[in-house]
Amino acid sequence: MSNIPELLKSTRTIAVVGLSSSPMRPSNGVSEYMKRVGYRIIPVNPNETEVLGEKCYATLEEVPEPIDMVNVFRRPEHVPAIVETAIRIGAKSLWLQEGVIHEKAAQRARDAGLEVVMDKCILKEHRKLSRAER
Repeated sequence: MSNIPELLKSTRTIAVVGLSSSPMRPSNGVSEYMKRVGYRIIPVNPNETEVLGEKCYATLEEVPEPIDMVNVFRRPEHVPAIVETAIRIGAKSLWLQEGVIHEKAAQRARDAGLEVVMDKCILKEHRKLSRAER
């Protein structure tokens, strides 16, 4: 199990795979919150050009800067390919949002040295941490 408070403190740049420009989508609200509290959000979605005022990239490989965390808002069947890319680009951690569960891919990421959080909402975890620090 990852040390979520430490992971959230050490992370600065989050590539959000599946980030939608639609305010109705959870990826948008969660990412907007994370940006508002100080994280650098990089949208990754081949169907978007800009989300939350940030240039959107079609793939993780196209992102021209180092990525601390890959946050995944995609169905579980897409996770293995995302994990392989996250490993290739040197991401430090992988966060699979609530409902995104893929044990084998998560283990592959851990084996490659990534910290992994699975089936948890990064916004909820950040809020818990913020409340605990008050």
